[in-house]
Amino acid sequence: MKLPRFFGRSRASKALAAYQRELVDTHYREVENMYRQMRIWRHDYRNHIQTLKVLAANGDIAAIRSYLDGLDAELKELDTPIKSGNAMADAILNSKVSLAKAHGIDARVDARIPIKLRISELDLCCVLGNLFDNAIEANEALPESERMIRVYMDMKGPQLYISFTNAAPAGKRRKKGGLFPTTKKGEGHGFGLVHIDRIVEDAGGYLSRNSESGAFTTEILLPQA
Repeated sequence: MKLPRFFGRSRASKALAAYQRELVDTHYREVENMYRQMRIWRHDYRNHIQTLKVLAANGDIAAIRSYLDGLDAELKELDTPIKSGNAMADAILNSKVSLAKAHGIDARVDARIPIKLRISELDLCCVLGNLFDNAIEANEALPESERMIRVYMDMKGPQLYISFTNAAPAGKRRKKGGLFPTTKKGEGHGFGLVHIDRIVEDAGGYLSRNSESGAFTTEILLPQA
């Protein structure tokens, strides 16, 4: 797999480096926000216990039940249901699922990463974060009832198989210059796809993109270390 000619390595290296820094900063802020919420809840844990003790001492069962229902709702928001076996991947996937749901997208992830990969965890998070961001953006043009993202990750032989499928506007997309065109505007647009390609290529992996009417799928194979 080769990069398109108009993205020569010497021409794009500085722009890609700047894009990667911005991407990492964005992902870091998203993950840090999730953990900040978890730390706040843990900090308040003793206060919750003390409140429940007072309610119990007063025999106010109805108030205890109401308080516990409120805590249960908070815990569900903070829960991290994706547990792939890779902590950094879990952090970015859980963060992006929350972001997708905030955009009214039905996002579901089935992920298992039982091996150490040839690429760094940072590069893996960049790949997953980029794929999720592109999938979220594609869904925003659709009615909320049609929005969806499906992610599947598991072993296929000795390699990790990654599949991202998202709903997309009707009509098959066409490649230009070897890449599917991005809908993003402004400086740096399109670098996400190039960055994914470069990471997979440098790792000796495989990448395929497929556009069908109403759906877009990216499939990746990454070798283990």
